[in-house]
Amino acid sequence: MWSHLNKLLFWAMLSSVTCKNTVLDCKAMKTNEFPPPCLDSETNVVMKGQSVSVFCSHKNKSLQITYSLFRSKTHLGTQDGKGEPVIFNLSITGAHESGPYKCKAQVCNHSKYSPNFNFIIVDPVTAPVLNITVIQTETDQHITLLCLSVNGSLPINYTFFEKHVAISPVISKYNREPAEFNLTRKNPGEEEEYRCGAKNRLPNYTAYSQPVTMPSTGGDSCPFCLKLLLLGLLLPLLVIMVVIILILAFWILPKYKARAGHSQELQYATAVFREVAPRQQEACDYYKPGYVYAELNF
Repeated sequence: MWSHLNKLLFWAMLSSVTCKNTVLDCKAMKTNEFPPPCLDSETNVVMKGQSVSVFCSHKNKSLQITYSLFRSKTHLGTQDGKGEPVIFNLSITGAHESGPYKCKAQVCNHSKYSPNFNFIIVDPVTAPVLNITVIQTETDQHITLLCLSVNGSLPINYTFFEKHVAISPVISKYNREPAEFNLTRKNPGEEEEYRCGAKNRLPNYTAYSQPVTMPSTGGDSCPFCLKLLLLGLLLPLLVIMVVIILILAFWILPKYKARAGHSQELQYATAVFREVAPRQQEACDYYKPGYVYAELNF
């Protein structure tokens, strides 16, 4: 029993001293010695449905201060703190909860309000789409990379990657149009993988495209190999064409000329006429013609 009474007496004395110190602090403090509190957050850019924390603090680290948080004129909560910021947890579900927020700090009869604090609500970017066009020459590849995210608050910053290494500067787009990056590469000996990332003002949030793989072209000697391959395909055709030309020139054409010349030759003949003596008179002598014989000599 006596032990319990001693504990009560101790806590009563401690509370009395605390109250006296608080009274002394209140009496000694002037209005200009109690500046407004500060209201801040790790970020002022959020997306709908995001949970976020705000911190209310004061320069005076020795006073026990009562902090109250307001959104416009709506009271959201009250906490006591000394030396350390107090934390208020919020959930931003829509534009009406973007602000303005302010913090009230009160000691005794003195109170001050922080400046207004507002959140900016941003729609997150969706996964962008990467398109690649390639112009192949004998020694180089001219590659054009196009990246576009069809959703998300503008502006959007794009970065292009080869595998996991950035190969482009940050390209900012203030309109809904693709970012473009051009590069020239010697014909690679192995596959190359490209992708792009899209990010707006929303912190710690980046959306990436699906990787696009460029097939291997076989190295720098590939154009020469291609020429050899084409030559190997065309050479038999050239040989066949030459053989056909030779057959036409040395066998078919001479026979055709010989036949054509033979059909155009003319045959000449000499006619020789001889008179034949008439026959002796016969019984029927009413028709007595003469006969002439001709002989043709070729």
